[in-house]
Amino acid sequence: MNQPPALDRLINELSKLPGVGKKSARRIAFALVFRPNDEVQALAKSILNAKEVIQRCDICNGIAESDICSICNNSLRDHKTICVVEDPRNIFTIETSGVFNGVYHVLGGAISPVNGIGPDELTIGSLEKRVKNENINELILATNPTLEGEATAHYLTDLFTGKLQTISRLARGMPMGGDLEFSDPGTLSRAFEDRTNYSVT
Repeated sequence: MNQPPALDRLINELSKLPGVGKKSARRIAFALVFRPNDEVQALAKSILNAKEVIQRCDICNGIAESDICSICNNSLRDHKTICVVEDPRNIFTIETSGVFNGVYHVLGGAISPVNGIGPDELTIGSLEKRVKNENINELILATNPTLEGEATAHYLTDLFTGKLQTISRLARGMPMGGDLEFSDPGTLSRAFEDRTNYSVT
């Protein structure tokens, strides 16, 4: 028996989401089809609303519901220390651990010549402006411990050496080839506490 075309279309759209394969998409689709209408409508409205209101922070390139995110807007944060991450999701992973009270800068990826991603495709230019204009004391490089993440960290170290007091890298509590998003709070805490200086002027 062939599936109804409407169900096929729903499964196809769900399977486009990261981490959702065809089997998972099918399970989700069947669950949605047999949910009460009000629950499905609430889900659809939440998705559309998030898509409409979520935007990039003008300062850190993270996500917010206004021009400036709540972290950049918080006067109690240490605005002289910037933690550089690849993806906005990394901010929330670090925030959950409670080990960092500075601010962030989201690169929007990592340098990867194989994939055609160079420094100009990332938000390195806006990071340079922040370092120049905001009297930053330390950059903490929290790019992922992958080949691309390491290449990006080395590039940033070369770029900013001599332009601020300290450049540090998260300690090796992070497994090589891993992703910051999936790190547990204990590992992140040790990685921040034991971070190593890349450059001290």
